Amino acid sequence: MNFVVNGEALALEATTLADLLLALEYEGEWLATAINGDLVHREDRAETHLEEGDRIEILSPMQGG
Repeated sequence: MNFVVNGEALALEATTLADLLLALEYEGEWLATAINGDLVHREDRAETHLEEGDRIEILSPMQGG
């Protein structure tokens, strides 16, 4: 399916948000995720199904100061 992830068009074989995060090698408990502007909580990612053209934002904390 085709998605826009953090502003970049990608074609991936992912059906859930958890699958997409795994395919993109995102790990950790500190990620924030949203689909089409709606926040998706960590515990809901495995049940959150993706649709063609979804806009997904993945944010992770950065170190520095």
